[in-house]
Amino acid sequence: MAIFIILYILIFAIFALAAYAVLQIKLFGMNVKDFWGFIQANQTLDKLYRFAKTYEKMSTQQQIIYLSEAEKVFDAFEKVPDALWEEEYDKYSEVLSKYKDIKMIRWAS
Repeated sequence: MAIFIILYILIFAIFALAAYAVLQIKLFGMNVKDFWGFIQANQTLDKLYRFAKTYEKMSTQQQIIYLSEAEKVFDAFEKVPDALWEEEYDKYSEVLSKYKDIKMIRWAS
C-alpha cells in the first residue's frame, strides 16, 4: 500500500513540474510548440556551426541542404524572444554569414 502512495506522489510531482514548465513558457509569451522547435533548432544550429567552420567549399547538394536547414533554424529562432538565445548569438551570426555567402554564390551562378 505504501508503494502505491509513493508512486502516486511521484506521478503527481511529475505532472506538476510539467504543468509548471508549460505555465512558465506561456507566461514568457510563447507557444510550447515554438519552444520545442527552438530546442531542436538550437541542436541543429550547433551542427551547422561546426559544419560552417569545417567546410570552406561545399558541393551543390551540401549547399542546398545547408540552406534549407539554416532557414529552419532562422524561422525557429524568430519565434522566441531574443533573451533566450543571446548566448548563441555568435553561432547564429556565423551560420547566417555562411548562409549569405552561399546565397550570393548561388545567385551569381
